[in-house]
Amino acid sequence: MATFIELGLNPAILQALTDLGFSEPTPIQQKSIPHILTNTQDLIAFAQTGTGKTAAFCLPVIHNIDETSNEVQALVLCPTRELCLQITKDITSFTKHMPNVGVVAVYGGDPVYKQLQALKKKPQIVVGTPGRVADFVRKNKVDFSTVRFAILDEADEMLNMGFKEELDQILGATPKDKQTLLFSATMPKTVDRIAKKYMNNPLEISVAGRNQGASNVSHVYYQAHPRDRYHVLRRIVDMNSDMYGIVFCRTRNDCKELVTKLVGDSYAAEAIHGELDQNQREKVMTRFRKQKTKLLIATDVAARGIDVKNLTHVINFALPDQLESYVHRSGRTGRAGNDGVSIAFVSNRELRSIGTLERHMNKKFERGMIPTGEDVCKKQLFELIEKVKAVDVDESHIDTYLEEVYEKLSHFDRETIIKNFVSLEFSRVLSFYKGARDLNGSQSSRRDDRSVGNKDLKTLKVNLGKKDAFKVVDLFGLLNRHRKLKGAKVGNIHIQESSTLFEIDQSLVNEILICFNKAHFNRRKVIVGEGEQIQRYAPSRERSRHSRGSSRRRATSPSRTRGNYKQSRGRR
Repeated sequence: MATFIELGLNPAILQALTDLGFSEPTPIQQKSIPHILTNTQDLIAFAQTGTGKTAAFCLPVIHNIDETSNEVQALVLCPTRELCLQITKDITSFTKHMPNVGVVAVYGGDPVYKQLQALKKKPQIVVGTPGRVADFVRKNKVDFSTVRFAILDEADEMLNMGFKEELDQILGATPKDKQTLLFSATMPKTVDRIAKKYMNNPLEISVAGRNQGASNVSHVYYQAHPRDRYHVLRRIVDMNSDMYGIVFCRTRNDCKELVTKLVGDSYAAEAIHGELDQNQREKVMTRFRKQKTKLLIATDVAARGIDVKNLTHVINFALPDQLESYVHRSGRTGRAGNDGVSIAFVSNRELRSIGTLERHMNKKFERGMIPTGEDVCKKQLFELIEKVKAVDVDESHIDTYLEEVYEKLSHFDRETIIKNFVSLEFSRVLSFYKGARDLNGSQSSRRDDRSVGNKDLKTLKVNLGKKDAFKVVDLFGLLNRHRKLKGAKVGNIHIQESSTLFEIDQSLVNEILICFNKAHFNRRKVIVGEGEQIQRYAPSRERSRHSRGSSRRRATSPSRTRGNYKQSRGRR
């Protein structure tokens, strides 16, 4: 294997790499760096996420920068501010011993005046997102006429996000004789269109082949009804106490609802989405990198540029619309030689998508059996016992209390102490999973994981409904505020215009009447009382006609191109 010295990088860069602990170049770096150092031909490079793509283009570009010139010589465009900031941070590290090389990040969500002040310092490298960079080009706030290198990082995603016009405008402000470099983790057909429009006879290189995921990531799918997915997620998380991963949802609203449920059930989870400002995002990511947050709930767009090591799992709470997005998601685990697991939740209708992914990635997906409540309890109980066995007792700290402790426990026998200990430490899990049903293959079931038979349920009515923007997640939020109501067995829920009917374990009715009637929702006093039995409503004819019409419109949508993953799913 070649070394960075053998690749021909200058001593200042080599010293920075040594400081960072980089010893040997990755395969994509071995292929890309020599070409960019010695050749002006455009380049398309593909490699899995986490294989060092950023260094593959940054290092040779930095090597070729003229430190004596105050002109912009390199422009890096990327889809999100997270990725923009990550690339800027990497370039700053690589130029640690090159004080005359400057880099500026230009992205939305940060004050314009700060970025304009930074550009006045004449950086040689500009890293930016298309929206903000195009805005500066239109207003003549930046001059790209001297750019020698234009790097498009995740160019396909920039087009998917609707930045075609901005890319045209930005690249139109750069010289025609520049070297254009395109780097991506996935290889959709849009890359070919980008190459034809923005590049001149590019050389194509790839590592691990087109559209293949990392070899050390195993792929597992769980088949369950969409209404059961939250409970499937809980069981998988509870079975993997060391889980540190990202859960992908379709929309920001899905992210917010999921994280509300998880936090309400005492999981260390946070969401990252487009409504967070940069300061909030950085705080969330800092907690996640320090593993104070174990589960990060994100959309594809929000997760672009997130560079986190040692992720054990990636969970697709909902499958993405495009094949390449799944490849990109799964590549966030299994980095740096570590093993990782990519999990997908699918319904009966989505099973064919698994076969499509298997053929696309040349990977075999394993069907996972959803753990039963008994499986979870047994796993967590014996993990607790192993922790007790392995605890390092510091007798100097507890000696002074032991005599009194022994005295207080002297009338208990060994079996009673063990039972009390297990009950104390394990009561929450046991109460939640008591009587939990088997979720495997429960495609026709509409009852959530905490349901019981109707004979054990009582219907209550709360004075909050659609006009109050009251949702199912809000009902569980009210329940979870109270220790005695956490894990309450809930049956059917029907949200009406000005009230909500819900079925609850009869044994908890008095507790709910006490607790709810002391609560407020959006500054409105909560009032709860007994309600009529919930009717099983059938969809109206009007709604059925609307649904069928929507399906027909979706099936004939002109936006569904032949290469689009949505179409392959819709033909079933």
